[in-house]
Amino acid sequence: MATQNTKTLARLMMAPAVIVLLVWMVVPLAMTLWYSFQNYNLLTPQNVSFAGFFNYIYFYTDPAFFQSIWNTLVLVLGVLLITVVGGIAIALLIDQPIFGQGIVRILVISPFFVMPPVAALIWKNMIMHPGYGVLADLARFLGFQPIDWFAQFPLFSIIIIVAWQWLPFATLILLTALQSLDSEQKEAAEMDGANAFNRFIYLTLPHLSRAITVVILIQTIFLLGIYAEILVTTNGGPGYASTNLTFLIYRTARLGYDVGGGAAGGIIAVVLANFVAIFLMRAVGRNLDR
Repeated sequence: MATQNTKTLARLMMAPAVIVLLVWMVVPLAMTLWYSFQNYNLLTPQNVSFAGFFNYIYFYTDPAFFQSIWNTLVLVLGVLLITVVGGIAIALLIDQPIFGQGIVRILVISPFFVMPPVAALIWKNMIMHPGYGVLADLARFLGFQPIDWFAQFPLFSIIIIVAWQWLPFATLILLTALQSLDSEQKEAAEMDGANAFNRFIYLTLPHLSRAITVVILIQTIFLLGIYAEILVTTNGGPGYASTNLTFLIYRTARLGYDVGGGAAGGIIAVVLANFVAIFLMRAVGRNLDR
């Protein structure tokens, strides 16, 4: 009886916070859904009318729609590949006993605390600038012509910037998992004659599978909404070469003043994001149950 009363009291205490959170989530989504069926342009806000499915058809038939879907997939998969592979490599490296190990680990995870617009500005003006960037100076030093990264390789450049930001997160998660590996298992594998490569493939990598799953799931959720890096560096160009779905919604709603079309794009993005989340949970989420 006391246990039941405690549970009831706990639920009552949590109820206000849950209700506020629910309202905070549902109201904007409901308004977005409502605006997606309205003909609402910020240039003529007084002329609001019911548009039916016109906004969805308009957004779907936009020449940039399928290009933005492709760019979104390439961006997410590219960043995941770099962060997972690089995170494993760096985690293995900094897990070794070295002088100043604590300072090294702090430096490794520090890029994660840099705000996306700031990181994009640093890469755009100090590293990848074709005139006075670090990479341009290095290319001239080696006798090569500097590369205009954001004009020649816009999407790849954004992948590099975003991966630089998310690599510390992957490294931290994988390092934590790596340190939980039983040292007795390592010693047993060494005594059985397994070399470093075999220990990594058959011992370390399976042990990291759960952490890798967590990294993929969490990063994918955030990577589907990448926006600031594109706005600061390429503005979605040249053309639509670096426009992902999130930036296409921004371009429609903010630059085109079409709130209805942008809202329809937002609903489409929510649906696609849920499909991706369900696929990931079924494909790799099984590792979380092991």
